Amino acid sequence: MQAKTVNLEDAVGRILSHDLTKIVRGKFKGPAFRKGHLICREDIEELLKMGKENVYVLELAEDELHEDDAGIRLGAAAAGAGIKCCQPKESRVSLFAEYAGLLKINLAVLEAVNDLPEVVLSTLPNNTPVIKGEMVAGTKVIPLAVKEDIIISAEKICRESGGILRIAPYQKLKAAVIVTGSEVYSGRIKDEFGPVLKEKIESFGSTVDEIEYAPDNAQEISRLINGAIDRGAEIVLVSGGMSVDPDDVTPLGIRLSGAVIEKYGAPVLPGAMFLLAYKKDAAVLGVPACGMFFRTTVLDIVLPRLFTKEKVKKYDLVALAHGGLCRSCPECRYPRCSFGLAGSGFQLA
Repeated sequence: MQAKTVNLEDAVGRILSHDLTKIVRGKFKGPAFRKGHLICREDIEELLKMGKENVYVLELAEDELHEDDAGIRLGAAAAGAGIKCCQPKESRVSLFAEYAGLLKINLAVLEAVNDLPEVVLSTLPNNTPVIKGEMVAGTKVIPLAVKEDIIISAEKICRESGGILRIAPYQKLKAAVIVTGSEVYSGRIKDEFGPVLKEKIESFGSTVDEIEYAPDNAQEISRLINGAIDRGAEIVLVSGGMSVDPDDVTPLGIRLSGAVIEKYGAPVLPGAMFLLAYKKDAAVLGVPACGMFFRTTVLDIVLPRLFTKEKVKKYDLVALAHGGLCRSCPECRYPRCSFGLAGSGFQLA
């Protein structure tokens, strides 16, 4: 790469070698065109107004790529399903979610690409819930021009591993809600737990056909769980009765249903008494009372993964310890905070 002087008409399609300053008396003084800018036909009139008839441009060697071209190729190589790339802006290519879902990142490949010289690829954490149009990553190269061999290496790494990042879309699953507690079942108090869980489920585009109620009776809880699964429920949320009081029999009811418990107790606060089990392919969740009181709990970390049809296992829950402490901020910003980043270090299945 070297600099040379060219006539303005011959500069179209070439790379500016330094900033060009524009001054408007009393209003503006700063770079109108920055170093590395790819000069286009539309720039000519503005450059003439700035008194430029000749400019310094960079000449790329045959084995070099302009930073914009390199960024475009890096973005395309990294993007998997549900990811789209924008055009370069200040030499950076940003990547966005095409639909709502869970951001999935192959961390080993991400590290391998960033281990290459002069390459930068930065992402949101793995397993971050994202909405349509949200930025999930950005990529660029450090110099104005980079050896094409470096980009070819990055493309090869991505191609051989199936890409770096993708969006796992939320699936429309049939869900059931069972509210336990004799005080609610008998009508002594109004149910405030069921509507909370119903709203969470509907936020993923799924529906709850009916909220059922059970007294503090393990056999009845078991019967309702099996009934919901027999009717096609793919996720069953059983609320309340998860503590250590004698009447808290929800864990026993889940066991009696024949569901196999992955883990009872999660290293997440709030949500320590959470239970995850499976009967056949249906996930059965024991949701502690904190799920009604707190806006964000362990349930908000686990549900997005279940609604992508991921089978969350014991080791996934254990991994939630790192980052599983909620700060209880006066204004909740989840998932734009440290809570919920727990377990982001796990590789793609």
